[in-house]
Amino acid sequence: MIPGGGQPNMQQLLQQAQKMQQDLAKAQEELARTEVEGQAGGGLVKATVTGSGELRALAIDPKAVDPEDTETLADLVVAAVHAANENAQALQQQKLGPLAQGLGGGGIPGLPF
Repeated sequence: MIPGGGQPNMQQLLQQAQKMQQDLAKAQEELARTEVEGQAGGGLVKATVTGSGELRALAIDPKAVDPEDTETLADLVVAAVHAANENAQALQQQKLGPLAQGLGGGGIPGLPF
């Protein structure tokens, strides 16, 4: 409520919602450009993902490659990608969390929060 008991100004509310939507879009674009890394096996396998979770690179140290044991290598790849995605989720929370809180937790209809 606005002090004085008046009705909230709809134009002002719409402007605030539009600004939050613009801020959200800007944060999402920034996440898509930012890369984070996850690793497994003491750094033998490294995965790089964007802040939005898109796998961009996978580096495998030759020491991790054993033709007799491809299961371990596969496990290391999965673990590195998982770690990178966890780092991406943390980055998402850091960038988008304040915007979601700004939307009052419940969000505004039509927005993804």
